[in-house]
Amino acid sequence: MIKVSVENVRSYLADFGLEDRVKEFTESSATVELAAAVVGVIPARIAKTLSFLSPDGAAFLIVAAGDAKIDNRKFRDYFGFKAKMLSPEQAIDLVGHAVGGVCPFAVKENVAVYLDKSLQRFETVFPAAGSASSAVELNCEELFNASQAKEWIDCSKLPE
Repeated sequence: MIKVSVENVRSYLADFGLEDRVKEFTESSATVELAAAVVGVIPARIAKTLSFLSPDGAAFLIVAAGDAKIDNRKFRDYFGFKAKMLSPEQAIDLVGHAVGGVCPFAVKENVAVYLDKSLQRFETVFPAAGSASSAVELNCEELFNASQAKEWIDCSKLPE
């Protein structure tokens, strides 16, 4: 299943001319720290994709910088409900990617994607590419277009 997901992402990114940017690793990149080590960048430049459940049962994604944490008040103010993350089973069923490889590309229909402004500090960032051992380097405009994000939002807090 995992290889299929990376191939789905590579095929999906081909529509944007970005398929050659997908990198697969022999080491795990399933967490921000692991991904930063294998890619060779600071953890903040890893674009982590967080999966949430809306009250109506739909999944949506927020892509944020690796050092950002969801700010519950900002989340509630923006979305109008309390943040509830998907379980690993729900991520596969509702989004189409396994935890560790969840990314904003080649997701199931009706999965909304939002990009957190914490990413805009960097020239390029590294979201996963459909597996726990993959990444793709993109600038913020490429990420916005390829993820078909609804908008840039501010719902995180950065470390002091």
